[in-house]
Amino acid sequence: MHPAFSVVFFTTATGAGYGLLALLGVLAGPGFVPPDFWLGLVGMGLALGLISAGLLSSAGHLGRPDRAWRAFSQWRSSWLSREGVASVATFVPAGLFAMGWVVLGRTDGWVAVAGLLAAVGAVITVCTTGMIYASLKPIAQWHSRYTLPGYLIFSAMSGGALLNALLQGFAIGSTILLAGCMLLTLLGWGWKLATWRYNDKLEIATTVNTATGLAGGTVRSLEWPHTEENYLLKEMGFRIARKHKARLRQITQVLAFALPVLLLVAVFALPWPYAAVLSTLAAIVQFAGMLVERWLFFAEAKHTVTLYYGR
Repeated sequence: MHPAFSVVFFTTATGAGYGLLALLGVLAGPGFVPPDFWLGLVGMGLALGLISAGLLSSAGHLGRPDRAWRAFSQWRSSWLSREGVASVATFVPAGLFAMGWVVLGRTDGWVAVAGLLAAVGAVITVCTTGMIYASLKPIAQWHSRYTLPGYLIFSAMSGGALLNALLQGFAIGSTILLAGCMLLTLLGWGWKLATWRYNDKLEIATTVNTATGLAGGTVRSLEWPHTEENYLLKEMGFRIARKHKARLRQITQVLAFALPVLLLVAVFALPWPYAAVLSTLAAIVQFAGMLVERWLFFAEAKHTVTLYYGR
């Protein structure tokens, strides 16, 4: 029993990929990012590659992947369906943006417009992903004001680290972008600490008594309604020891926030190629840290249906 790695990787990879795509789409048009062929090929390839890898990994979480197309029809009521529609729609302007940059060697005119539309699509898709979890009232740890902004902050943070590594690798690093990456990482760190503090103090009013409407004693189930673990118990009834949770939170803080900030600070004082190496290392370490953070995000969530099983 543990959170599925496919979902953990999906949210981490797509968050970083959409963050990088949004930054490239916004910054390339005005000329902050030069229309270099190799930069466009590597940058857009990395962004779209992470997004595609994340979306493909999510298919492994489905019981019937061949029926995944049916989810697109429920966009009027389902955030999951809206996420699917938004993710596919974003590929259209992103593809045009990549083609104009890599094939035509330009990021102005209609290519800049395509880049902005791709950036808007990336932000919308990240919002729909965050709302999948923020809209779930039975899971109090997700149904809070911290979930959606957290998705946007972490996407911008990880995407910014990737873009900084790319620019440093091509010896065109920007001190403004470097400072922005540091600030976003510190913001993400503070937001994560605030989220943990909120969740640790969270008092769930629902009990077995209130759920069943019975009073006058402690209600408990004599036996489970089934003989094997089901989806909710595996994905949203995971029990993690307090000492392990504390250790994983420390690992998250070190890898996702503290170490990347220290590495980025060192980049300010170092010339190329050392700055490129440290920037790349910061992006890789942060991605690993976000995998741990996403695992905790799912592992610490508790669905109220677990009350039915005496948890």
